[in-house]
Amino acid sequence: MSVEKKFYLTKDGLERIKREYKDLKNLKLSKTKGESPKIWHSEDLNPEYLSFQEDLSFLETRVAELEYILKNAELIKIPSSREKQNIVGLGAKILVQVDEQNDEFEIVGTLEANPAIGKISNESPVGRVLLGHRVGDEVVVSSPIKTIYRIKKIRYLS
Repeated sequence: MSVEKKFYLTKDGLERIKREYKDLKNLKLSKTKGESPKIWHSEDLNPEYLSFQEDLSFLETRVAELEYILKNAELIKIPSSREKQNIVGLGAKILVQVDEQNDEFEIVGTLEANPAIGKISNESPVGRVLLGHRVGDEVVVSSPIKTIYRIKKIRYLS
C-alpha cells in the first residue's frame, strides 16, 4: 500500500491550482468538442493530427496531475495558539541571520517554493532544519557547506 503524498498549499496557491485545473479542463473540452484533424488517406500520418494527439496527451497528463494534487492538498493554516506562533512551521515568515547578514523568507510547500521571491520549501535542507525552532535558536545546515542560521523573528501572515 503506497502512502499518498501531501501537498501543502497556501490559500493563494490552492486557488492558483484550482484555476489552472479549471482552465485546462475547459481547454481540453474545447479541443475535443470541435473536429479533430483527420488522417490522410495515405501511408503517412497527418502531421497536424499527430500534433493534435500530442497536445491532447499533454493536457490529459497535466489534468491528471492537478487532480492528484487537489485530492491530496492540505491548506497551510496559521497556528491557532500564540505559543505555536512562536515556533517555525509551514506558512511562517522568518527573519534569520546568516554570516552577519539578515535574510527573510517564507516556508511553504514544494509546489509554491521559489527562492528567488523568498519562498523556500519545507522539504529543502534549510526549511527542513528550521521547522520546530524558535526565535534565538541557532541551526546548522550542511549542504554542501556548513552554515549557521540564527532565527531572529517569526511571524505568520493571514
